[in-house]
Amino acid sequence: MTKKETAQAFAGEGYNIEITGRHVLVTDAMKDYAIEKISKIERFTDRILDVVVTMDIQKLEHRVDIVMKVNNLKIRSSATSSDMYVSIDMAVAKIEKQLLRYKRRLQDHHARPVKEVDMTVNVIRPHQNDDLNEINDMIEGENKKRMEESLKPHEVVSQERKVLKTITLDEAIMKMELSQDAFIVYQDEVTHKIHILYRRDDGNYGLIEPKIG
Repeated sequence: MTKKETAQAFAGEGYNIEITGRHVLVTDAMKDYAIEKISKIERFTDRILDVVVTMDIQKLEHRVDIVMKVNNLKIRSSATSSDMYVSIDMAVAKIEKQLLRYKRRLQDHHARPVKEVDMTVNVIRPHQNDDLNEINDMIEGENKKRMEESLKPHEVVSQERKVLKTITLDEAIMKMELSQDAFIVYQDEVTHKIHILYRRDDGNYGLIEPKIG
């Protein structure tokens, strides 16, 4: 029984907490402790939708993984120690740290408006073969080689399909804070326009609103 996986959902303040054990039988004391610690996160946000806690024991390592859904966001944290209760404390503390960092960033954002950039997106017609032949006739030797290289399309090394979500600017900033992505493309909840939020070199954020031209 000690290696049997167990899972149980608990009703929180408007959200569910699912606790799962891998290679360990999660006791009532462990469940109660995890629920008590997670409930304290409510002081940072009232928009928790659901929480999944996974406890695992591998030899002497007691690991806790937490996935918390807050609005359109998924916040993840993991912690490992020699004691499951300590691992719970560490994993919850990491969630709290991420939320606090977001709140500080959000305060900075309200104090300092995000810089907006108007961007014109031009659709460029590809070169026809006749155009390439004409260019090739105009250049010789090394210049010809360089020109041919410059006309080659860039290689697509990876492709990923993502759902375009409709969120607010604040939610987009929170996503950036928690994911550490370089940029995010989203549909603004108010204007219904496509926005691109990106990290600037100075640590602030820039906002691009593409305009088809």
